[in-house]
Amino acid sequence: MNQIDIKSTEYPYLLKQIKDPPETLYYRGEWNPEIFKQTLSVVGSRKMTRYGEAITKEIVTDTASAGITIVSGFMYGIDAQAHEGALNASGHTIAVMPCGIDRIHPEYQMELYKKIEKDKGLILSEYPGETPPALWTYPRRNRIIAGLSPVLLVIEAGLKSGALITARIAQKYNKKIFAVPGPLTSSVSEGTSLLIKEGASIFTKSDDLLSEFGIGITGKTKNKKQASNLNPSQRKIMELLSRQPMGIDEIIRILNKPTSKVGADLTFLSLKKMISLHDGKYSISRNRSAGNRIC
Repeated sequence: MNQIDIKSTEYPYLLKQIKDPPETLYYRGEWNPEIFKQTLSVVGSRKMTRYGEAITKEIVTDTASAGITIVSGFMYGIDAQAHEGALNASGHTIAVMPCGIDRIHPEYQMELYKKIEKDKGLILSEYPGETPPALWTYPRRNRIIAGLSPVLLVIEAGLKSGALITARIAQKYNKKIFAVPGPLTSSVSEGTSLLIKEGASIFTKSDDLLSEFGIGITGKTKNKKQASNLNPSQRKIMELLSRQPMGIDEIIRILNKPTSKVGADLTFLSLKKMISLHDGKYSISRNRSAGNRIC
């Protein structure tokens, strides 16, 4: 059984600074101290919405591609999406378990567990062997998630969620907290709205996070370059979608253009990842909407 003692020079420095760090960390995967150099903890609802899924994919892709390790709690929903997004971006991820290191929980995520091990990620736990999860092990696990990173990103959270518990712990540790704003009608946005009301930084684009790690801001430059390559029809579509998501029929009606022409423009913008399609409606990709408007 692989393990790192708190007295080891390879024990994560940030985790050692919290009030009650684990005396021993059990792990699976390749232990490389470099994986802890720049870390972002990502938490969110198990009841992940399509909005939360899309936001998680974009944020994690951008940050993991920039060399930042994604830390999360391996549960279904936002956690699992964060781990998968990091791996898909050829980045690193750390899964912190609420159970023994040899137990896969939830068990149906065996493929993700093995993929993290295989792709130079880490599975961490303060519990050995097959120790089962319990109600009290989840908040204990959450302190490790908060402690491993200088920044915590909360994507979706209910008012009585584990994600909000992690945010409260991160506040006590004086961590930087970002919260993703969501629809006021969504129960899984109530927790993030509360955090913003209490002073958490509002996440608007990946550059918000990258700047915390001293990584250059490139979003606006990229947006300007892409905008200069659009034809008038494509620019008009971007302008319409910057206001609200729209279906293709509505776009055709407003532009009064042939279906084939609008369809070609939408395909072009989708391939450039400037827009995305969800539930039959096109919308501006998050990183584009947060940068310069195309008018």
